[in-house]
Amino acid sequence: MRVFVTGASGFIGSAVTRELLDAGHEVLGLARSDRSAEAVRAAGAEVHRGDLTDLDSLRRGAEDADGVAHLAFIHDFTNLPASGEADVRAIEAVGAVLEGTGKPLVVTSGLLTAPGRVGTEDDPAAPDSPGRHRHASEFATLALADRGVSASVLRLPPTVHGEGDHGFVPMFIDLAREKGVSAMVGDGSNHWAAVHRLDAARLFRLALEQAPAGVRLHAIGDEGVRFREIAETIGQGLGVPVAGVAPENATDHFGWLGHFASVDLRASATLTRKLLGWQPEHPALIPDLEAGHYFRTS
Repeated sequence: MRVFVTGASGFIGSAVTRELLDAGHEVLGLARSDRSAEAVRAAGAEVHRGDLTDLDSLRRGAEDADGVAHLAFIHDFTNLPASGEADVRAIEAVGAVLEGTGKPLVVTSGLLTAPGRVGTEDDPAAPDSPGRHRHASEFATLALADRGVSASVLRLPPTVHGEGDHGFVPMFIDLAREKGVSAMVGDGSNHWAAVHRLDAARLFRLALEQAPAGVRLHAIGDEGVRFREIAETIGQGLGVPVAGVAPENATDHFGWLGHFASVDLRASATLTRKLLGWQPEHPALIPDLEAGHYFRTS
């Protein structure tokens, strides 16, 4: 299969590119800069120049492929609704090309299930979910299943971890290093679901190869790690104390990360594992943190 991958040079996208190539597929990787193009080329994939705002480039990439894995997203935390709108436009542009072909389209989403309980793949996007800026993207993707596209949504948890991670966990580590304390909100009893990037990459491949149209998939390795465990492991890794921060003071301590430090997001992948035979094989979040690579400094 020749697969058009958006976000091909990113932390997760580069792992998806490698997974696809190792499985014998061809990859056409979207690259918006010379640096991204070099990374895509070095991985052994073909470069396709463009970005999420260049809808013509997205259409050309989809036309030149047997399937599409859409991982790119504009992570502008100052205006996430605008990022979500741009994502919908990108999905619709690709979907229009694939319409009526039966070709696979796998679109990345976040956990859009309601906080405070274990979410499943059967749960529709909840209006109070932390990732609500991706609601319209899920709806746009699943609607394509009725238009002759083998479209599926692959939901990722708050942390996709592994070497090279530059997401939430490294941000909390940097904050703990700066403030001299590894903090949690309250007693840290809230949970984060998690998955290793290499396990997530394998699920993207399986979804492209096997997923039926119109399904939601969960890339979940850890159903829910207590934030206290994350804070304690960060504290041990840095040699700093661990402390709770009152919920009303979370923003003062964590800044814009305060919401993410307090959210309770648990989810299962039972249906995904049964449907595609996917099983996580790489280290869970806490063992990955304990391995030490998160605490290396250049």
